[in-house]
Amino acid sequence: MTAPEGDEQARAAADAVARRSYGKLVAFLAARTRDVAAAEDALSEAFASALTDWPRNGCPQNPEAWLLTVARRKTIDLFRASRRHPSSSEELHLIEEALSAPTQDEIPDERLAMMFACAHPSIDAPTRAPLILQAVLGLDAKKISSAFLTSPAAMGKRLVRAKQKIRHAGIPIRVPGVEELPDRLDTVLNAIYAAFTEGWTDPTGADAARRDLTEESLFLAGLVVVLLPDEPEALGLHALMLHAEARRRARRSVDGEFVPLAEQDQRLWDHAQIAEAESLLHRASKMARIGRFQLEAAVQSAHVDRRRTGAENWSHVAELYSALHSLTGSPVVLINRALAIAEVNGAAAGLDAMPAQSTDPRLTEYQPYWAARSELLSRTGAFPEARRANEIAIGLERDPAVRQFLERRRAALPQ
Repeated sequence: MTAPEGDEQARAAADAVARRSYGKLVAFLAARTRDVAAAEDALSEAFASALTDWPRNGCPQNPEAWLLTVARRKTIDLFRASRRHPSSSEELHLIEEALSAPTQDEIPDERLAMMFACAHPSIDAPTRAPLILQAVLGLDAKKISSAFLTSPAAMGKRLVRAKQKIRHAGIPIRVPGVEELPDRLDTVLNAIYAAFTEGWTDPTGADAARRDLTEESLFLAGLVVVLLPDEPEALGLHALMLHAEARRRARRSVDGEFVPLAEQDQRLWDHAQIAEAESLLHRASKMARIGRFQLEAAVQSAHVDRRRTGAENWSHVAELYSALHSLTGSPVVLINRALAIAEVNGAAAGLDAMPAQSTDPRLTEYQPYWAARSELLSRTGAFPEARRANEIAIGLERDPAVRQFLERRRAALPQ
């Protein structure tokens, strides 16, 4: 085997184990040292050692255990060299015992515990999702910052502060007890969904950072389901994300134009992902513990069923939105509920069900609110008001394809 071939095989093996086990190894180290940054540094050095050793000596039979053994030594060296950490022989002995390298079968999977630590209430809310992406998946600050529309330097500082918070505040890297699990799990699921929606803001998939963010968020959602198979909201979140991802290719025409759900080509949908989403939702429904993500996934399921069968189910959709609003109180939910009511009882009834802008100032800057008002006003024949609402929506929209779609709607309004 030539050197370049050996280097390539070693890098491929390192990439594979990084994808499969990065978060598992970081979580193992951090749970025992209470230092996420030190765990990341040690594992990074272990991967660097692998790229030197594996081309020369061949890939080990158990690369995960090999990396953990090297990372364990690196961690102890880092602790000895840093004044910030314990330096007495007794304390170092305790650290060495805690970091004793197990065999591959014995390495506990503590990625879920790491996610709970990253989503701790003491961590700033906007930093939780980026921190999970870095600590559990190993994404660098540059890639994360691109997806979250901030500079790499600013994102790097936020992540460093969060890791320092975990260390200095003694935030435990563990799965919470039964009493606090529901609230903390909701925080973890919201952080994963926030990362997914950041990636979803690039519907064409042209931005590599956002495309990767969507894929990694789906991986995280699936991981939570594997680790917590009896949590219906985890199942609901994964189902919701799969439904959204399944229709990605159909949301743009070949010319890049926005295509609403009612006009999408079903042949472009990923029907395997839809089937998986339906299976997850069915599992969740058997647990009789309804929640926000299950209801949102059920709405998406209803839309898919209507397109597939042609059977009108808007009354059911409106009921789902009513239940969702009772849980969240979200004005966004009321907007969608109003559109569903309009399909059942007419546009005037839909307008009556719309939330009032005067009672929620956030709606002033929310494009879908104005687009929905414009659509319903045009159906009632209030064309001047519909035009004004449409123009506000156009002014608020940042996606060029959606803006062009709104402009075509405006052009179709009678003068």
